[in-house]
Amino acid sequence: MKVNIEESWKGILQDEFDKAYFEKITEFVKSEINAGKTIYPPGKLIFNAFEKTPFYKLKVVMLGQDPYHGTGQAHGLCFSVQRGIKPPPSLINIYKEIQNDLGISPPNHGCLEKWAEQGVFMLNSILTVRANEAASHSKAGWETFTDAVIRKISENKSSVVFLLWGNFARSKKVLIDTQKHFILEAAHPSPLAGNAFLGCKHFSKTNELLEKQGLSPIKWDLKD
Repeated sequence: MKVNIEESWKGILQDEFDKAYFEKITEFVKSEINAGKTIYPPGKLIFNAFEKTPFYKLKVVMLGQDPYHGTGQAHGLCFSVQRGIKPPPSLINIYKEIQNDLGISPPNHGCLEKWAEQGVFMLNSILTVRANEAASHSKAGWETFTDAVIRKISENKSSVVFLLWGNFARSKKVLIDTQKHFILEAAHPSPLAGNAFLGCKHFSKTNELLEKQGLSPIKWDLKD
């Protein structure tokens, strides 16, 4: 698996790409493809979160678990789907909370690239999945890599806002220096969490924290 990754990430992550575990991830994904399995997201989009949010622009981290496994959904940004694809239930709840929190009505699509381009790094802990099989690549070794990514963000930046939604994302708190960064925790946006996510006001809180650091707030409105 050739890693085409945005230039400012290369110096941060090159030592991870050179490690034996990363070669094993590469071999695993290749073996899946060679066995005729359909893998999401498509190869060129596996590292899309890194492409869309250069390291030097990163100011918010949104953590997900693994990619959507339906046709045409995943494109390398957690919670986001490609244009033309119906927004999944978790994303619908995210849009509801933005409307409740900021009065911004939902867009007619589920693509979150506008957030990524403003510095919201939307990272899944597992970067690939087999079509129609949720968590099918959970043992591939991706978490070793993405845990290292979170640590390196924590070590090399300051005043980043980490959005940890649900128990899985919250488990990553141990990788973050809480003396240097801000952590906002809430239930997962999935309706399966009993809609406990609604009311967290993380979108206004994120912007308040950014503005206190002299940084520009995120424009959460995704309408064209």
